[in-house]
Amino acid sequence: MLFETNKNQMRRFTDFINTASEKLAEELIAPAAIFNVPGQVEPMRGPAGYLAIIGMMRGGFPDIQCTLEEMVAEGDKVAARFIMRGTHLGTFHGFPPTTKTIQVQAMNFYRFSGGQIIEEFGQPDMLGLLQQIGAVPTA
Repeated sequence: MLFETNKNQMRRFTDFINTASEKLAEELIAPAAIFNVPGQVEPMRGPAGYLAIIGMMRGGFPDIQCTLEEMVAEGDKVAARFIMRGTHLGTFHGFPPTTKTIQVQAMNFYRFSGGQIIEEFGQPDMLGLLQQIGAVPTA
């Protein structure tokens, strides 16, 4: 079934996120894929766009790793909940390194075609992340 194939590709995509493998990027991401990134007006595009997203995260958290906690698939869509963990060792969104560790959830929605991701709407808990590194006060 299509949704099982997409779920398997989602598991491989998690490996890609954790390794930043250009080979996996080319296999799993369509050249015209669109990644809607919170806080950015224009979406990122294709394998290079997602590698840039990973590069931005690793710039602030060089050891960042994502764990796929759960997913639901229907037709050409997959909803996935991740937990990102890492250490704030580099500047992130203008905030200098604090050496604090983070654990942040993300809820992302993907659309597949031909076994490749063609669209993502990502929703990481940026407020929680910024609070954990002390960039935003907690309530």
